[in-house]
Amino acid sequence: MKQRMLLFAALLCCALMATGQPLNDIADRTVMMEKPALPYPALNERDIFWQKTVWQVLDVREKMNLPFAYPKRPFFSILLDAAMEGELTLYADGDFTDPLTTEEIQNIISEPDTAWVYNRMGEAEPVPVFNDLDPESVKQFRLFEVWYFDAVSSTMKVRILGIAPVLSRYSENGDFIGDMPLFWVHYPSARSLLAQEVVFTEGNENKKISWEDWLEMRHFTAYIVKEGNVRDNRLQELYSGVDQLLESQKIRDEIFNFEQDLWSH
Repeated sequence: MKQRMLLFAALLCCALMATGQPLNDIADRTVMMEKPALPYPALNERDIFWQKTVWQVLDVREKMNLPFAYPKRPFFSILLDAAMEGELTLYADGDFTDPLTTEEIQNIISEPDTAWVYNRMGEAEPVPVFNDLDPESVKQFRLFEVWYFDAVSSTMKVRILGIAPVLSRYSENGDFIGDMPLFWVHYPSARSLLAQEVVFTEGNENKKISWEDWLEMRHFTAYIVKEGNVRDNRLQELYSGVDQLLESQKIRDEIFNFEQDLWSH
């Protein structure tokens, strides 16, 4: 028994020396890293019987969306870190026509602030400084989606095309100015990256799921803020208060009912 314990200790020491740091889990998790994102099936435009473009807002403070704000690995940090390492391209617009450089990204996530320093005369002087954006300040994400009816499978389907972290802006007086997308991510191009990022799930933590699976299975809640229209208006420009929420639900019901109305009993 003593010899087995010594052998186990020796093997453990060898493992630590090989990795350079202790394992913070009971097993080496490699299954998720080896699982690629399944490619989308080929879609022929002739098979698209009906289509609607919508923009939704996902609030990370909603209970169902809490994994997006997981403190140890926020979803915003996943996108930003990948972009800074050159693994992901960020865009300035939702049409994905204006890619951002590393310097432009750094300027976007830098928040201006003022620090007071003392000069040689012992007087305090304001000096502008820039602090990196705190991921916890990102409370919402904007989703750019296309819902369509596939004539081949006779089912309603949806594909996410873009994701944008949204930051609320305030004036110097503390008045709310508006919500502004920091940047846009082309989701189909980011699927391979997100397929290797784990979502923290409560309950059975051994049941690992990737961010790509999480989004594809739509384990989140969001509300519609815009649909494709000739004037490119958002709902808040046409409605206010409860009317805006009712119109958002009306658009969602139209998408759901379109598929149901095609069937006859």
